[in-house]
Amino acid sequence: MLSTGLPRARLRDHLLAAGLAGPVATNREDSLRSYRLFAAHDPRATLGLRPEQPWPERDVLRLMADRCGVSGDPAEVSGGDVIDPERTLSGLDAFAGRLRAAAGRRAPVLFGTGHPDRLGGFYGGLADALSAAGCLVITPAKGRCIDITTRFGVRTHALDYVRGVALVRKSGASRAGSETGAHSHSPLPVRVALESAAALGGPLPELVVGDHGWVCGAGQLGIEAIGLAATDDPALFVGEAEGRVSVVVPVDDGVRSDCYRPLTRYVLNRACLSQ
Repeated sequence: MLSTGLPRARLRDHLLAAGLAGPVATNREDSLRSYRLFAAHDPRATLGLRPEQPWPERDVLRLMADRCGVSGDPAEVSGGDVIDPERTLSGLDAFAGRLRAAAGRRAPVLFGTGHPDRLGGFYGGLADALSAAGCLVITPAKGRCIDITTRFGVRTHALDYVRGVALVRKSGASRAGSETGAHSHSPLPVRVALESAAALGGPLPELVVGDHGWVCGAGQLGIEAIGLAATDDPALFVGEAEGRVSVVVPVDDGVRSDCYRPLTRYVLNRACLSQ
């Protein structure tokens, strides 16, 4: 078992052993497809972000090579992708710094994920620690129905929270309150949550923590947002490059949920929030 005060070198070893960084499961074809879709302003790839400048595919690839460590050679069109573990570690350090700042001023925080089965526990541990530090972890619009466009057409989902972390469930799903939820890239859930909080007179979050549309949707609305992103999620890194997303940690977002526990411990330790 890795200790609470996990040294950077040991976390680097864990990142590589678990496939969180180094050679990752995301394949090159999927990443390049996402870059093409983003360049074409396809909402499946922009995740609620409206870029301020043109981002042709070559520039997206160049950015992802810089921020993640993927190959910047457009002639490489197959095989597996790679994330530089040093970039992941630097991202986690910056991520922890934003959590520490939020805890220091006891800021209201909203957590949300499109990967509840993989990343729900990671965010849940952070939410518990921020709550213990005096931050209000807000949970607006719980139970609200949201129509989300999926590859199967428009489907109705319900907004729910587990350990203070927002997720969406398919309409009619059982086990409300469990960690079972739907995979989603949509920015609609964060918009609905923020609209509900505003309609009730607040408080509004000063920080949104999550992934996919939660980060891009919040950043687009001018709320500080930080999160995790894989090599096929260019929108978050573009948001960071344009200044609307504060921190993005490059990491594979599809490995087993228990593999993220050392990341939780590392971040909390760096943020001086270890319990």
